[in-house]
Amino acid sequence: MIFRVLIVDDEPLARRGIQQLLARHPEFAVAGECRNGREALQALDTLAPDLVFLDVQMPEMDGFAVIRARGVRRMPAVVFITAYDTYAVRAFETNAVDYLVKPVTEARFRDALERVRERLTARDIAARAERLQALIRQRLVVPTSNGTLVLDAAEIDWIAADDYYAELYTGGRKHLLRESLASLAARLENSHFVRVHRSAIVNVARVRELRTTAAGDGAIVVLRDGTEIPVSRRRKESIASALRRPLHL
Repeated sequence: MIFRVLIVDDEPLARRGIQQLLARHPEFAVAGECRNGREALQALDTLAPDLVFLDVQMPEMDGFAVIRARGVRRMPAVVFITAYDTYAVRAFETNAVDYLVKPVTEARFRDALERVRERLTARDIAARAERLQALIRQRLVVPTSNGTLVLDAAEIDWIAADDYYAELYTGGRKHLLRESLASLAARLENSHFVRVHRSAIVNVARVRELRTTAAGDGAIVVLRDGTEIPVSRRRKESIASALRRPLHL
């Protein structure tokens, strides 16, 4: 795995020194350099680094101001670099991985990178686990007379409420699942399903048309197989907005 690195320091010699130290660790690739905090904020968006070496003291916007502007939760792994050790406690309060005091020795730098590896590896494992849980939540297990049917959410055209059950429509077939529509809507909230009225949710990828009713005060969605489903007035704008958004399949 290659980790992308951003170096932020107002001193060219300091930036070059970090580059030279990183050269001994090929799994860390320098994605960019910044001379000040404002450049750093732009680079964090455009370069999306995994790690940033961030100088504490810089003109106009220092390292702590960068984190405040960006937000701790949106920051990559951070290793502070500074000529002073007086900011260490404050640095770790921002969830920094490490705090290096210039001049940085090779041994101390190596220790910092080991901490970074541990942090990024743990973050990657957590992200994979979250993605797996999301996939599990979006697979619906339906009991049948012959056993069990497993449906991916993407296969479903729409879902209707049927008392204590939900009717799953897929490819012209109907399957019954003992789960409330509200529970299914919550499970599928991060996929492409939108509630069109209190008794139905639809897969946006299956919608061919959003049509205004003859009276002009209501709407229906028309699916690709021709199925027409009424849309409540208060949900008309939400389905229209969902249809305008790009699909990420």
